[in-house]
Amino acid sequence: MGSALSDWLTRLERAHPSAIELGLERVARVRDAMGLHPAFPVIVVGGTNGKGSTCAYLEAILRAQGYKTGLYTSPHLLRYNERVRIDGAEAGDAEIASGLQAVEDARGDVSLTYFEHGTLGAMWQFMQGGVDAAILEVGLGGRLDAVNVFEPAAAIVTTVDLDHQAWLGDTREAIGFEKAGIFRSGRPAVCGEADPPQSLLRHARAIGAELLQAGADYTFAQVADGWRFRMGEIELADLPLPALAGDFQLANAAAALAALSALPALLPVSLAAIHAGLGDARLPGRFQRIPGPVEIVLDVAHNPQSARALASNLQARPASGKRYAVFAMLADKDADGVVGALKDAFDAWFVAGLGGERGQSGEALAGHVGAMTEAAVEVFRDPLSALRAAKLRAVEGDRITVFGSFYTVAEALTDATTSR
Repeated sequence: MGSALSDWLTRLERAHPSAIELGLERVARVRDAMGLHPAFPVIVVGGTNGKGSTCAYLEAILRAQGYKTGLYTSPHLLRYNERVRIDGAEAGDAEIASGLQAVEDARGDVSLTYFEHGTLGAMWQFMQGGVDAAILEVGLGGRLDAVNVFEPAAAIVTTVDLDHQAWLGDTREAIGFEKAGIFRSGRPAVCGEADPPQSLLRHARAIGAELLQAGADYTFAQVADGWRFRMGEIELADLPLPALAGDFQLANAAAALAALSALPALLPVSLAAIHAGLGDARLPGRFQRIPGPVEIVLDVAHNPQSARALASNLQARPASGKRYAVFAMLADKDADGVVGALKDAFDAWFVAGLGGERGQSGEALAGHVGAMTEAAVEVFRDPLSALRAAKLRAVEGDRITVFGSFYTVAEALTDATTSR
């Protein structure tokens, strides 16, 4: 990473007293000062899990159709540049720094968080880069997230489950209302769950959004070696299975198709582009399988819903040998919920600590694991140490699964690709 961008990111990390400050008024003031009112369509994607995959399908399908896309996601795994993609490529250091400088020049005395500053900078880049469409992933919640200062042509809420309770509420109903805040009157509002919180449905109907709910307004099902999608008069049969692995990827791909199917005038896409995009989508760290004598699986699962999905995916693809977990979580996450979902999935746990203000020690996390499973538990200083120990222990046919946090996968990602 270039020094200019490194300096900018260090500056932003120190500039605001809080890492998170929900609210739109400050961000909107700077947006208006910068004239960030894009003429191109924007699709906003929120939800507890599945956001990144859904964004990946949208980007891949639109690019296959020939559109120049802008994609803004968070958090990143290895480089900040992963957050800002233009036409399928990560933005360069100089481009990102220019966007951050443009925000700085316009903000005056308005205080912005790291995420807010980066969100405005990304939209500035997309407008400067002349994209045809932008896909924006919500950072936290929806209603008060910085991404929500931009008016979406369509919005997607993939799933609603318990996560970030300190900010969003302690129930699915409370969280559902926050996530539904990205919906707009008269605009397509895709709900990727067949059984969402009633608060989400009530809000969509109250504002007059064009609600498109999985299982009701659109359906999808796997058939033979492919799948089909139906929405109104639209029927797409014999679709290729999504490139991203996992049992829940059909739901994510279907949510992307529902949004695009609702925008035929703004973003028409052909069946050929849909086929190509479904096969081209890529997303590191989401049930990412690294083959070898010892298979390594990387998954950023860090809440109970994503842990249940990981457990289902592992069960559907059983290892022939021993099953090892490399596990580290932030202290403000539901460790018991995650461990409970995966307590029967591993023969041994290599539990690690994470640093930083939100981190927790391996010893503390091991207490949760030991209380819920009879499998062997060992404690390590950090995820990299835990992964290296697991690789030394494993033999051909065994599988190592690294999960629990973006930080956990990030520390392990480079080392996981080296030979044991």
